[in-house]
Amino acid sequence: MTNDGTKTGLTYADAGVDIDAGNSLIERIKPAAKRTARSGVMAGLGGFGALFDLKGAGYNDPILVAATDGVGTKLRIAIDTGNVDTIGIDLVAMCVNDLVCQGAEPLFFLDYFATGKLDIDDATRIINGIAAGCEASGCALIGGETAEMPGMYHDGDFDLAGFAVGAMERGADLPAGVVEGDVLLGLASDGVHSNGYSLVRRIVDVSGLAWSDDAPFADGSLGAALLTPTRLYVKSTLSAIKHGGVHALAHITGGGLTENLPRVLPEGLGAQIDLNAWDLPPVFKWLAATGGIVESEMLKTFNSGIGMVLSVAASEAEAVTAIMSAAGENVVQIGTVTAGEGVSYTGSLL
Repeated sequence: MTNDGTKTGLTYADAGVDIDAGNSLIERIKPAAKRTARSGVMAGLGGFGALFDLKGAGYNDPILVAATDGVGTKLRIAIDTGNVDTIGIDLVAMCVNDLVCQGAEPLFFLDYFATGKLDIDDATRIINGIAAGCEASGCALIGGETAEMPGMYHDGDFDLAGFAVGAMERGADLPAGVVEGDVLLGLASDGVHSNGYSLVRRIVDVSGLAWSDDAPFADGSLGAALLTPTRLYVKSTLSAIKHGGVHALAHITGGGLTENLPRVLPEGLGAQIDLNAWDLPPVFKWLAATGGIVESEMLKTFNSGIGMVLSVAASEAEAVTAIMSAAGENVVQIGTVTAGEGVSYTGSLL
């Protein structure tokens, strides 16, 4: 009812959706998106679609590769602690780390952010994290969708999904050329990354600790330690692929070493892994001890300290190790490709 007694109709804002807030968010995140610009990008945010020029990106006969993912229930920890600044890095990493396993260079990224009530400050922090992950991967953030959906999410809850597209020249796809005797090089992870968090959260419940309590295995709070973002392996692995001798890459996500390595090995070949080749990081020791988790369960649930594995020609293993070490990776020779199928282990993880 207006001051003169005239009835007024309902608005979209009355139903809980604030279009102006969405527009304000776009303006806030434009600088972050602009920082991710790379060759091939043809337009900024705000259109009905996003354009990308493959020739402008330097490709002659490109094959496109696409990947999509989320961050699982790690999102629950970010929401409950209010620490949402790095969850976007996880989102990007889960997509672009998969692209490089196909031999592709990540080119652009789009995000889907859904919530019941849009908090512009929190949304800006989340999308700034996405932009940071894109920038570190040489990948342009060229679009996305912010959905405000009253009644679909509890107060403060939100969901994230990511979509990445990469490219490679025709004939350069991986895996290719894996043979018995290839050396398996493991790249150290930065923690739990973004898989196994339903079990992580169950173990935290068993421990009786709160997210704000000191982490038993690291400096700072338990929540902050478990939100350490997924490592981005893009630039280091692309350098190794460019050098030559890399036959396959396996991103160690859900399923751990046990399930992910066989995905990149040809029929009739398997892997033998020396569990004594690296030290199990403290976070995994704490999870195993607190949850009473046996070694086989650790190896098929978590990355257990190895976030990416490369199958490399034995003659190039030393050179590839040097390239990735120079790019900042902690590289460990963890085993070899063998006859047979599946993954066999020697030594002890725990």
